[in-house]
Amino acid sequence: MRWEQQGIGTDDPGALPGLGRIAGLLRTVSTPEFAGVQFHEVAAKSALNKVPAPSAMPFNWTINPYRGCTHACVYCYARGSHSWLDLDTGRGFDTEIVVKVNIADVLRRELTRPSWAYQAVALGTNTDPYQRAEGRYQLMPGIISALAGSGTPFSILTKGTLLRRDLPLLRAAAQEVSVGLAISIAIVDEDLRPTLEPGTPSVRARLDLVRALTGAGLPCGVFVAPVLPCLTDTDEHLDRLLGEIAAAGATGCTVVPLHLRPGAREWFFTWLRRERPTLVPAYQQIFGRGSYVGADYRRSLASRVGPILDRHGLSRRSGADQRKTKDAAIPGDSDADFPEGALPAPHQRSSSPQSQVSEQLMLAGPA
Repeated sequence: MRWEQQGIGTDDPGALPGLGRIAGLLRTVSTPEFAGVQFHEVAAKSALNKVPAPSAMPFNWTINPYRGCTHACVYCYARGSHSWLDLDTGRGFDTEIVVKVNIADVLRRELTRPSWAYQAVALGTNTDPYQRAEGRYQLMPGIISALAGSGTPFSILTKGTLLRRDLPLLRAAAQEVSVGLAISIAIVDEDLRPTLEPGTPSVRARLDLVRALTGAGLPCGVFVAPVLPCLTDTDEHLDRLLGEIAAAGATGCTVVPLHLRPGAREWFFTWLRRERPTLVPAYQQIFGRGSYVGADYRRSLASRVGPILDRHGLSRRSGADQRKTKDAAIPGDSDADFPEGALPAPHQRSSSPQSQVSEQLMLAGPA
């Protein structure tokens, strides 16, 4: 969904390029805690984004509290969405963060509409809802409370260990609606990781988060995504990472090769030419002129990953199996699937969830 569909009808011709044409801009702020980052606070007209009908996604609705992401992952497939704002998809994606400051209030209103059918809602399919900005704006507790309080099942995909802050609230929500949770972990090599995803928590911190979630009785699938050709696709790297994921207690795991859509492709190749120039010809051969790895690479990776998953006892059941649906492709990769635990199961509405969830929010939410 394009950002202009979520504005409130204001215009600021003095704003940054693109933002002056985006309705709903309230102000732009910088803080010492986020050096080099600008937050563009906007008032959104809607919170729920309808997934286009032809999509193979296993959900019909998404919520994106933020645009842009301070995780600054070089490979992030969502970079192209910043061009919708006429903002830079490279450094600008990492440092120009659009924040929908009123999203929880708007969501509550949308969830009370008679037309709302309590279909599953996904968070984290574009930019990360638990990026560092969430520590400042604290939007997720209100979103979780609104969804669970209305009887709406939901899922969250994140790299952000800030999710741990909301663990009590998620446990309360899971008593009322079905909740799916997934953590993304791509690179176990701590020398390589900071160059490719400099704003993310360490692998160890994310594995500890998986343990915390499953230890609390919540599901937690893991995406090994993306697998980077010639960098993180060796049997040794995959075996080490999948072994640690299994030891952390993940309920399922999906391995996804890198894809480079417009916006991400240009920024990633800039990094590759600077940091690993000898790999440029290999990437040009693997990707050609497209956004996805070739069929030969995909088959080779799948044939090697399967036995490693089996060796570590990681379930090959998918979220699609869990939901009894064939269409459960992940964003940007129609051949891959959500891991078990990452999607909410078919739900039954609670008769009166609001009071319990609201009480838990007051106990667990940030001050």
